[in-house]
Formats: sequence, structure tokens, C-alpha cells
Amino acid sequence: MNSLQELKIELKQQANAEKALIYKSFFKTAPGQYGEGDIFVGVTSPILHKIAKSYQDLSLEDCSELLSSSIHEERMLAVFILTEQFQKAKKELFKKEIIDCYLKNIKGINSWDLVDLSAPKLLGPYLWEKNKQLLYEWAKTEDLWKQRIAIISTFYFIRKKSYSDALAIADILLNHKHDLIHKAVGWMLREIGKRDKQSEDDFLYSRYQEMPRTMLRYAIEKYPEQERQKYLKNEI
Repeated sequence: MNSLQELKIELKQQANAEKALIYKSFFKTAPGQYGEGDIFVGVTSPILHKIAKSYQDLSLEDCSELLSSSIHEERMLAVFILTEQFQKAKKELFKKEIIDCYLKNIKGINSWDLVDLSAPKLLGPYLWEKNKQLLYEWAKTEDLWKQRIAIISTFYFIRKKSYSDALAIADILLNHKHDLIHKAVGWMLREIGKRDKQSEDDFLYSRYQEMPRTMLRYAIEKYPEQERQKYLKNEI
């Protein structure tokens, strides 16, 4: 029995049908919703972290298989394992192989939690000192998850106090129709503001009136209440 088979058995042993029903509802898996068809077995994130730690040396080939799984928790395990391997990798070649595995199986990163757990810990740091054109290309696609990956990847840059790419991609996504993008863009703008309020103010000043309401609310969540109300009432 190989490690991948053992991992799947261990995951199955931790399955919880009651939690699976809750997750199916929470992650909008009904027909027509963003997570349509996703399968949950009901394993919590702490348990998944524990399992992933036991299989942190899983091969990239096996991680690819997990990322192509129809089971949400198997894809999440792959994200945890790849992230662990990337953070420990000392050779640039292995980091590239990990990112190649991630990009090759990007269709498996098809839920907001998988995006948020992987993009700022894998793609963001990998692209930090490289050409970031991929993020701009993905922001301009019609693929919801690639668009969210594009903006959430910039969280790594924001933490490094580099805001230009996040602001440029936020601009591309400014009039997006989906609330998952509204929340992601607003979140990144808020993170910029926590570090450099003037940069966020400069961005919002000429755009806040056209921004989706959810995006704006997320962006100004930490603003002083009086200033926040001015934005919400179009009085800036």
C-alpha cells in the first residue's frame, strides 16, 4: 500500500456525514451555485492539517492526483502538503516543480477556501521577484477562481509593503459581478490600508462611487466610523 492510498484511508476514517451536509450548504454546492457538484466528506481543517503533516513528503505526482479529486478535502490536503513543501524547499528548482504542479492542476483550486489557502502562500511568494504577468492575465479571464487567485496572490506582496500590483489588479476587477470577487478585492484594499492608509485613500477617492457596495464595505471596514459613513453616503 502506498502513501496516497494510506492518506485516503485515513481521510475516510475521519469522515463525518453530519459535517459534510453543513459544508455542502456553506460552500454553495447546489445546482447553479459557485460550488456546484463539489463533494465533501466532512473533515475539519485542524484534522486535515494533522493528516497533511503526516504525509508532507508525498510525491508531486500524488499531489496532482489529489488536486484532481472530486472530494474537496482531498484537494485541500494537496494544498496543505504543497504549501508545506514549498515553504521548506531550499532549491529554486524544487520550488518551480511545486508551482508547476499547482498550475497544472489549477482547475482543482475551485473554491474560495482553496484559493485563499494557496494563492498567498504559493503563487504570491513564487512570483515576488519574477514577472507577474500571469496574475494580470488571470484577472482578465472569465474564470472566477483564476480571478480570485490573481487578487489574493497579491496578499504576499502587500505583506512586503508593495501595493502596485494589488491596486492594478483591483482596478481590473473593480466592476466584477460576483460577490466572491467583491469581498476579495475589498479585503486586499483593507490590508493595504492597514499598512498605508494614504495608498488606499488615493485608490478609493476616484473609484468608491462605482465600486460594488460589498467591495467598498470590506475595504473601509477598519476606517474610523465617521469617515466610513462619509464613504457609504457618497460624501467624500
